[in-house]
Amino acid sequence: MSYEKVEQAKSLVIGTKQTTRAIEAGTVAEVIVARDADTRLTGKVISLCQDKGLPVHYVDSMRRLGKACGIDVGAAVVGLK
Repeated sequence: MSYEKVEQAKSLVIGTKQTTRAIEAGTVAEVIVARDADTRLTGKVISLCQDKGLPVHYVDSMRRLGKACGIDVGAAVVGLK
């Protein structure tokens, strides 16, 4: 379900740094996190989402999440605007 949501999204923020900045700026509506990503990368984003009250959805694969975003590498975190 979340892969399709990413593919259909009009505006994305890809990657942990960019997603963190977008969350802090208040421009993200929800966040998708890959379960196979390193928790050192995703932990800060997840806790920031909890603080801001943003929904966090999980997918199984970084590779598939990156592909859904239209990039050739895996994506640990994606923010949907």
